[in-house]
Amino acid sequence: MIKLNQQLERLEIQSFEIENAVVFNYFDNQPADQREEKLLRAIYIGVLALMEDRISAFLSKTSNELGTELESLKLIFEMKKELFFKSSVKGILAEEEIADYLNTYFDQRHLKDRAILVRNTPGLLKGNKTGDIICELDGKNDETIVIECKFDKNIRLGDISKQDIFTKRTDTAWSQLIESQANRGSKISLIVFDVSIVDHTILTKIENVGYIPGIGFVVIVNSQKGDFSNLAIAYMLARDIAVNSQKLEFDKDLLAIIVNRVIKDLNEIFTIKTLVESNIENNKSILKQLEKSILLMEFNQHYLKKFLNDGTLTKTDLLNYYQGEDIKDKYKVIEREINNSI
Repeated sequence: MIKLNQQLERLEIQSFEIENAVVFNYFDNQPADQREEKLLRAIYIGVLALMEDRISAFLSKTSNELGTELESLKLIFEMKKELFFKSSVKGILAEEEIADYLNTYFDQRHLKDRAILVRNTPGLLKGNKTGDIICELDGKNDETIVIECKFDKNIRLGDISKQDIFTKRTDTAWSQLIESQANRGSKISLIVFDVSIVDHTILTKIENVGYIPGIGFVVIVNSQKGDFSNLAIAYMLARDIAVNSQKLEFDKDLLAIIVNRVIKDLNEIFTIKTLVESNIENNKSILKQLEKSILLMEFNQHYLKKFLNDGTLTKTDLLNYYQGEDIKDKYKVIEREINNSI
C-alpha cells in the first residue's frame, strides 16, 4: 500500500480505506474541496507526534510553529481518543469524566450537590448495577438524581409506543432511564450519550437535550471537545423538578409542555451559536485571502520595480521571485494572528 520513491524523496500511497469513527466524523464535517488538504495536514502533524517520545514535549516544542493547527491534535491527546474509541475502557472514562465535570460545576455554582460513582455497586434491584452516578441534592442521600452513561452506538431511543415485548429484550434509552431510577431509588433520571458514539435514530429526535415525560432526560454531550454544557442544562432542569416535586402535585402533561419548550429555545440558542462560529471562520478565511492578495501585490510590485530599474532580473532574483519564500514567511505571521483572533 505504501511505497517510498527514493529518487524523488516522496511517499506514495495507493488506494486505501480506514474505518474509524473519529476520522470519519472529522472529514464528514469538512467541505469536499478541503478534505485532501486536511488529510495531508493530519499525516504531517501525526508524523511529528510519532517522532516525539513525550507528547507534552511535542506540544510545547511545536505549538509556536504550528499555531492553531495543533488544536485538534491537542484535543486528541487530552481526551485519549484512540483509547476512547477502541477499548471498553471508554465507558469507565466517560463516567469518571462526567462525575468530575458535575462536581466541578457544583463548586462553581456554589451548590452542595455531590456526584458519586456507584457503577460497581448493586442497587435496590437484586444484582442490578444500572445507574452509574448518583447525585445527592444538597448533600442529602435521600434526595437524588441518577445518571446512566451510555457511550454505546447500539442503544436506541426505545419509544414505548413502538416497543414489541415479544422480541428479544435489548437496552434502550427509555428502559435504562426507568431501570436506573428504580434501581437507585432516585426522583428523576438522566441518560448521557456522546455525539460521536450514538445511534442516528436518537440524534434525529434529540439534538442536544430531550425530555421524555414521566421518564427522564436524554442528553447529548461532546466529550472529545470537553463540552458537557448540555449535561449542565439537563441536570439543572432535572434538579428543579426533583426539588419541587415533593411540595405539590402538578400536571405532568403541562410540565412536559414547559420543559420541552425550554429545551426547544435552548436548542435554538445553540443553533445561533453554531452559525456565529461558522461566520467567524468564514470571515477569517476571507481576511486571510485579502491579506494574501495584498502581500502578492506588494511582492510583484517590488520585482516589477526592480526589473524596470535594472532592465533584467538576476538568476537569484528570478529564483526568489519563483519560490516566494519571503512572502510565505510574512503570510505565516499574518495567518497566525488571524487564527488567534476572536
